Amino acid sequence: MTVNKPSSGQERASSKRRAALLVGCAATAALTLAACGDGATGTTAKDGFAQVPQKDGALTVWVDATRVAAAKLYQKQHPDVKMDIVTYDGDANGSNYLQTKVQLFNRTGRGWPDVVFSSQNNEASWAVDAGFAAPLNKGLIPSATLADFADGANDVCTVNGTVYCLRNDLSQAVLWYNAPLLKKFGYTVPTTWEEYQQLGEKVAKEHPGYLVGDAGDAFTPEIYLWAGKCAANHITGPKSVSVNTTSEACTKMAKLMDVLIKNKSMSISGVFSTDFGKNEADKVLLMPGPAWYGGALFEGTFKTPAKQIAAAPIPQWKGETSPSTGNVGGGTWLLSQHSAHIKAATDFLKWVTTDNAYQGEKAPGFPAYAPAAEVWLKGQDASGYFASDLSALKAASSQVWSGWGSGQFSQEAIWAATVKPGLTQGKTVVSMLPAWQDSIVKYAKSNGYKVSQ
Repeated sequence: MTVNKPSSGQERASSKRRAALLVGCAATAALTLAACGDGATGTTAKDGFAQVPQKDGALTVWVDATRVAAAKLYQKQHPDVKMDIVTYDGDANGSNYLQTKVQLFNRTGRGWPDVVFSSQNNEASWAVDAGFAAPLNKGLIPSATLADFADGANDVCTVNGTVYCLRNDLSQAVLWYNAPLLKKFGYTVPTTWEEYQQLGEKVAKEHPGYLVGDAGDAFTPEIYLWAGKCAANHITGPKSVSVNTTSEACTKMAKLMDVLIKNKSMSISGVFSTDFGKNEADKVLLMPGPAWYGGALFEGTFKTPAKQIAAAPIPQWKGETSPSTGNVGGGTWLLSQHSAHIKAATDFLKWVTTDNAYQGEKAPGFPAYAPAAEVWLKGQDASGYFASDLSALKAASSQVWSGWGSGQFSQEAIWAATVKPGLTQGKTVVSMLPAWQDSIVKYAKSNGYKVSQ
């Protein structure tokens, strides 16, 4: 990416003043919109924020390695659009790279990308206050387009009713299973967590070494505890969270996990670890996990042969009338308030999240945009890889439990630091629930959250 350096100290100071004004305009909403349409800076209040003077030039798009294909496809289909495609880590594993760079750009008054992809769902928790993310439902993205995203998909992007990003893909958890192996063993797909535990106990006795799940990854709580409605991470406001890891819902799921970990039908090796790939990948009978497990894990990392892997709804507790599931990952696209190419940036943003050319036909994950998801599912079914259709993914897309949010702090980092080491030492999940709570509270408070317990 090319950055033009100011030619003098005076120009640098002017640049900083402009940056400060723009950040202030974004943070103080309607009160300053009129003031931001100011001849001194050239900004114009439009679409709910103060826009800098628009100009010709390359559209700068930041993407992770996986989304490079999307940006290049857009460039191929829109040869008249000049693009500067920049690859970065996508904020993988909560690296906070984007936030750190935006803080730098805010100080220097230059450098912001026009559009950026993040693998995280929590960017709105800081990008709004930082004056980076542009509001999208104030004129940039039609309401009809927003209405076609899956129910709740853009909740992580919404602050006080304003949408500040668009969801790229959903990572709703389902129950993946090896269909021919299940049939060979004479088992049926469990529909309740009670049946799931019973099957795990049978597998441990009748087919030791085979697995019904995995608890070895940092995102384990987002599969099991989130699906079980454990209120460990209920984001109740922009800077407030409710934490209760020792509720009945949390304890019940933790006990289930402890039973299966103890009898070794649930692994404590991460699914992407060398150990799992070498010794356990071909022993998976059942595996609760996100939508992307089908392609990325089974077809990709494990290289499981075709016509073996199928998907079913994730189990529910017996008597549950409101089906729920968890979510692992996904991603979001943000448009910068500082963009001098709003029209081109908006066109790219809409295309990359909704157009079938990418989302329906090329995207590796389940699209958040419902019409594209329909096309994507048909493509997956036609691929010949899966042993059944993937309709379970569609049903689960609107069942992600809303009681678990996307805060600025990383639940995966907390679990990895607090619970994962205990599992390797032989401790039970139940015994570590209080320590997990204490750690969440500490992380949340250190990020400026008001915590209720």
